[in-house]
Amino acid sequence: MDIYKIFRADEWAQLQAEGRTLGAPVDRADGYIHFSTAAQVAETLAKHFAGANGLTICACNADALGDALRWEPSRGGALFPHLYRPLALDDIAWHAPLPLVDGTHPLPDRVA
Repeated sequence: MDIYKIFRADEWAQLQAEGRTLGAPVDRADGYIHFSTAAQVAETLAKHFAGANGLTICACNADALGDALRWEPSRGGALFPHLYRPLALDDIAWHAPLPLVDGTHPLPDRVA
């Protein structure tokens, strides 16, 4: 199963340059990297990235992240994937830009 992380342009550039990341400021403050499932990612975009330009969506295989990935309750009690280690560029199965189109971020067809 793929899970998804959204990066702002500067965060994505930093990950590409350094090969690993502790995530966005909110991730570092919470002590883990926030991910979403395919069913959760549209709401995550609307809630946390509304109107933002220059976004990138990254997909990771949940099983490949091993024991550092935990499923914990968040919005409305739903279980969200949280990664308790740095995310490496090698962990990313694929990535794609998320352009802002008419005020929303259409997801790639690959998100499923």
